[in-house]
This record gives sequence, C-alpha cells and structure tokens, in this order.
Amino acid sequence: MIHQVRLPLATRGHRHMQDITQQVAEIVLRSGVKTGIVHLFNIGSTAALGTIEFEPGLQSDFPDMLDRLIPASRAYGHEQTWHDGNGHSHLQASLLGPSLSLPIANSSPVLGTWQQIFHLECDTKPRQREVVVTVIGE
Repeated sequence: MIHQVRLPLATRGHRHMQDITQQVAEIVLRSGVKTGIVHLFNIGSTAALGTIEFEPGLQSDFPDMLDRLIPASRAYGHEQTWHDGNGHSHLQASLLGPSLSLPIANSSPVLGTWQQIFHLECDTKPRQREVVVTVIGE
C-alpha cells in the first residue's frame, strides 16, 4: 500500500524550527500501514528536514551551529548572480538535505525516546512550505 499526503507548514523565516513528529505519526496511523517506511520530502531549496531532541537548547544551538558553519555573506556565488541575500540559506538547506526516511513498526514511525522530526527554515523570510509524506508498506 502507498499513501501520500502534503503537509502544509507556515514558517517565520531563517532559523525557525518546527517539531512535525505528531503530524507525521498521525499521517502514518491514518494510512493503515503497520510495517513499512515513511518518507518525507521538503518542497523547495531553502528548508530542510532531520531528527533531533527537540528541546529549547538544541532549537537554538542547531541553527547557531549552521550560522557559524555557513554564515550570511554577500561573497557567495549565488549572491553575485541573484543579489537576494539568501545564498547561505541554500547552502545550509543543502548541507542538511530535503528528505528523511524512517521505518514504521506497529503503525508508528520508529524513533528514539528523545528523537523528534524537525523542519528547519533556512530562508531569510517567512515561507509557506509543503512536506510530501509518503507511507509505503503493509
């Protein structure tokens, strides 16, 4: 069986991190799949998905780390071409990646006790996003 849903998300711009674990778990449960895989894909090139212990310290530490690794700068080739101020946004999102796959067992995504699914906005302004959630299994 294959079940697919588009999960809409509104972001507040750069560094906005959202816990989407519960929404994904509900989609998996509604799909009727007991054992399989759930795949998530962020549509767009300036946001990313991953897993983390979703707590206030890491909600700050993680974007801080990305901003230190890939800071905003007018020196990026993207800036030289487009002059839109978000070259670092593309690089940060590409480093993390737009997709995530998780196993499903007993009609639920398999995650550790302190492991949640996050969506991170890397762009410089608020966005309306969609994450495609595809559930595959039996």
